[in-house]
Amino acid sequence: MSLDHYVTLGRSGLRVSPLCLGAMTFGEDLGWGTSVEESQQIIDRYVDLGGNFIDTANFYTKSHSEKILGDHVGRHAAKRERLVLATKFSGNLYPGDPNGGGSSRKTIVASCENSLRRLQTDYIDLYWLHNWDKHTPIDETMAALDDLVRAGKVRYIGVSDTPAWKVAEANVTARFRGWSAFIGLQIEYSLLERSVEQELVPMAHELGLGITPWSPLKSGALSGKYTRANKGETKADRGMFLEPFLTEKTYTLVDELAAIAKAHDSTVARVALAWVRTQPGVTSTIIGARRLAQLDDNVKSLEVTLSSAELARLEELTKPAFGFPQSMEPFFPAIHNGGTTVNGVHADPSGFVMLKGERPY
Repeated sequence: MSLDHYVTLGRSGLRVSPLCLGAMTFGEDLGWGTSVEESQQIIDRYVDLGGNFIDTANFYTKSHSEKILGDHVGRHAAKRERLVLATKFSGNLYPGDPNGGGSSRKTIVASCENSLRRLQTDYIDLYWLHNWDKHTPIDETMAALDDLVRAGKVRYIGVSDTPAWKVAEANVTARFRGWSAFIGLQIEYSLLERSVEQELVPMAHELGLGITPWSPLKSGALSGKYTRANKGETKADRGMFLEPFLTEKTYTLVDELAAIAKAHDSTVARVALAWVRTQPGVTSTIIGARRLAQLDDNVKSLEVTLSSAELARLEELTKPAFGFPQSMEPFFPAIHNGGTTVNGVHADPSGFVMLKGERPY
């Protein structure tokens, strides 16, 4: 597989690369990140390799990320037309302005206009709700997004970091009213973050949303830099996100990833990325690259094909334990199937089944 082996995003015809270039680190405005020059080199390298899907947000590096993309891509029609440019709203850039962020109609329209200006384009290919705003009715949000689609300023819409029940309400409401519905779901997903498999992943399957995982290396914990042997020191800019996960469980997982990587003549990071890519419903995994070499290394994860035995080993180490009601699911076949086999699933009948000759009351 390579970056130009495109896949359709969710229940749509939008073709995207299997790895999406995340632009959160473009710009050094927060005291860390990637210089403008190297950001441009990363964009060019990604596109040269066949990549077409770039993801940013209105407030990444204080909006400089969008500006970098606009200067290097948006203002050049030939470059811009071949790319799927995605950005997000919800983040507030304006201290003292309660309407500067969130998901109200006022915020969405203003955020879209500002993103279009910074990206130097007439339209956004994929416009994400960045995170759930519980203070705004979801029908107000969906109606405003549909207006932007109808106006031609947005092509598709997606949702990130929002409870499954709220995403379901949003899409069902949109479909009943003839509005544009979310086609993509952006969630944190990695071997160290599988809680999304309880509600969010099944919801995406049911409603036809393409999953685009972020932080597939868990803020670098699965990069291969941090092992039991070296217990590498974290950098100040990511320590708060990374240090809580540098545990014995993580080191055991990294040891297993290293063993699998050795068998593939690959790296820990590439194997961890390959695992995310194989998960049901995953369309395009977001990879961040603060350096050009990191991009090249991560893209090579597309060359890794994990065997069923290797996947089983990783499953054994990371399988999540779900709460109610999923915790009861193993008992359901006995309750439902009456001792028969349904779709390949068999269970002995429950203790409540009638004995031969008995009749229901």
